[in-house]
Amino acid sequence: MVGVALTILLTTVGCRNPIDTTALNSFAKSDVDMVADTSLQEINRLMEDLLVKLYKRNPHELDKLSGMSIGQRHDQIFDSQDRLVFNELNSRQGTDALNLAFNPDYRGDRVFALMVGLVGMVRSAYNWQTEQFMFDSLDEQKLFNCARNIEVLAWRLSNERNTEGKLLLLSNSQPGEVENLSFERLFGKMIAIQDMMAFTVAGKWDRGIHSVIMKAVFLPMGM
Repeated sequence: MVGVALTILLTTVGCRNPIDTTALNSFAKSDVDMVADTSLQEINRLMEDLLVKLYKRNPHELDKLSGMSIGQRHDQIFDSQDRLVFNELNSRQGTDALNLAFNPDYRGDRVFALMVGLVGMVRSAYNWQTEQFMFDSLDEQKLFNCARNIEVLAWRLSNERNTEGKLLLLSNSQPGEVENLSFERLFGKMIAIQDMMAFTVAGKWDRGIHSVIMKAVFLPMGM
C-alpha cells in the first residue's frame, strides 16, 4: 500500500530532480505514524538497556551457554527485525517465551527467554514494522494489552520465586542492598510509551479501548 503512494509521488516528480528519500518517507506519514516511529525507537532503546541490566544483575544466566556474551545476546535479538524464533527456546515467542522465563523448572537462560518474549511482543504490537506509514493501521487494543503485559512482567520479575523461596531473576534492589529502582523506572517508561500510543491510535480513529482486569498472567497478543 505504501508502495502505491510512493509510486504516485515518483510519477508526479518525474526525473527532473534527484529524489530525496527522506522527503518521500515524510510524505507517506501522518503525525500519528511519526509518533509511532519515535515511540518504537525509544522503547527499543529501553529494551536494549534492560537486556544489559538484567545480565549484569544475573550473570549466572549468561553462563548457562558456554562462551556466550552480552553482546552476542544483544545481536541475536536486536540485529534482525524478523520474528524471534530460536531452537534454544523451543521456538517459543512473545508471551510463551515470557512464561518460559518464569517456569521454575526451566534450566536455560531466563534472561534470554524474557528478552526474546518482550521484544517479540512489542514488535507484534507495531505489526512487525520498523516504520509506520499513512496506509498502515495499528491496533489500539493490542498496544494497550502490551502495556498491561509489561506491567505483569515487572510484577512477576519482582515476585516469582523458586521452591527455595529465591527470586527466579533479580532486578530491583533486595533487602540489605543499596537502593536501586532503575528497573522500575525502565518499565515505567515502557508502559507509558505503550499507553500513549494506544490512546493516540484510539483517538485517531475515534475508537474505544476495552479495560482489562489485571491478574498475574500475560494477555494473549496474537503473534
